[in-house]
Amino acid sequence: MTKLKLSGVSKAYGATLALRRGDLELETGEVHVLIGANGSGKSTLCKIVAGSVRPDAGEVLLDGQAVTVSGPRAAQALGIGIFYQELSLADHRSVAENICLPDLPRKNGFFVDHEALLEKAGRYIALFETVAGAELNAETTVGDLRADQRQLVEIMKALATEAPILIFDEPTSALDRAQVDRFFEILRDLKEDGRSIVFISHRMDEIFAIGNRVTVIRDGETVGTEAIADTSPEAVIRMMVGEQETLASPRAAPPSHEASSNVALAVESLTGAGFRDVSFAVRRGEILGLGGLHGQGQSALLKALFGAPPARAGQVVLNGQPLRTESPRAAIAQGIAYVSGDRGRDGIISGRPILENVTPIHALRNRLVLARPGPLSEKALPALKALNTKFAGLSHSIGSLSGGNQQKIVIARWLIDKPDILLLDDPTKGIDLSAKADLFALIRRLAEEGLAILLYSSEDAELLNNADRILVFNGGAVSRELSGAERTRYNLYQAAYEAA
Repeated sequence: MTKLKLSGVSKAYGATLALRRGDLELETGEVHVLIGANGSGKSTLCKIVAGSVRPDAGEVLLDGQAVTVSGPRAAQALGIGIFYQELSLADHRSVAENICLPDLPRKNGFFVDHEALLEKAGRYIALFETVAGAELNAETTVGDLRADQRQLVEIMKALATEAPILIFDEPTSALDRAQVDRFFEILRDLKEDGRSIVFISHRMDEIFAIGNRVTVIRDGETVGTEAIADTSPEAVIRMMVGEQETLASPRAAPPSHEASSNVALAVESLTGAGFRDVSFAVRRGEILGLGGLHGQGQSALLKALFGAPPARAGQVVLNGQPLRTESPRAAIAQGIAYVSGDRGRDGIISGRPILENVTPIHALRNRLVLARPGPLSEKALPALKALNTKFAGLSHSIGSLSGGNQQKIVIARWLIDKPDILLLDDPTKGIDLSAKADLFALIRRLAEEGLAILLYSSEDAELLNNADRILVFNGGAVSRELSGAERTRYNLYQAAYEAA
């Protein structure tokens, strides 16, 4: 019996179409896996079901009746609970308060019933008592927990809704094997009780261990649904890839992989927060891509190379000399540049003029104590022109620019005094197609001029179209290197989705 049905659901954010056509049928008493590449629209589809995103078009049927999920409270009233990929816990509150937050037990209609709170939370904590750790108890402050324990609390919070429909958006990403096994036992019990579960995961072994059916979303559209028993990991990846398997050919004259004298940066057994035992070399004139699903260690590696924070173990050699990455200041002094896709947090200086935003690295590297706007402007303008940056004047606020032009400012600041290594951490995130084209045209030109570039992108096409080689990350480690004819969408997905 169909419990939930979505037909032709779509959602756009301005010119960005997050979901073109989302279709999903969820049966009573099944675990229905939803799978797709980064940015395919699967999380948007789930947020529409949970009421945190309003669709632009389409129909949602619950038990055969058309419904409007106007918000999270409406979803809760309709019997829909969700585990969000981005944890939504209150760090300064207790485990019990977080678990029961959607529906705190009260007495006298106003005050929280502390005894009932502990009793209710205790039931869900007990489900994981063999794998959660002794320090995870009802009174523990969530901010004091490890990442895996926090994720377990978020799962308990979703379970505590007692909703007939439960959505889990990558719930196992921070869990160990024993915790995953226990969680799957609970899901099987819920399925036996007639609950309906949507499960998003990037691990093929998990998908085939827990799912009854799988629906694939590609480029914002539902492309098919198969029974798990009637398909295979290879067939699922083929559905994700579609007809266009290969998106790009290598650049006409990529640097030789044999010339050791051409190596700009060599990394050996580097380990840090979020990644482990990573080794590679990048050559002058080469664009080395970092691929795989979001959050598999790519950004953490780039930040470690920039000293924010530094790696815990391993060796890095820059131009034949050991690289000291104890801080970003030290990395900059040695010729390392880092561009973040999160320009609001890691890039722009809010409220300040464009000139101040484009010249701080130049001032730091040249130890400028006093700087005059005229000479600084002469230094900044060629870098801004190289990126086709559109601005009224250097004295205007950075906030007067579009997102794409703000990101161009962030990149231009590194081009005034060219670095030896350019680290690009999802640099085109949230900018329009025109700005992306300008950025990648410059990146390729810089590579042709001999700059060594490490590029992480959450968009597979950007890697396949621009990188000479791709290191695919899975579970914090490199699972495969793709070069030449191996640089296909199928190989990229297979390496990203295989069991960690």
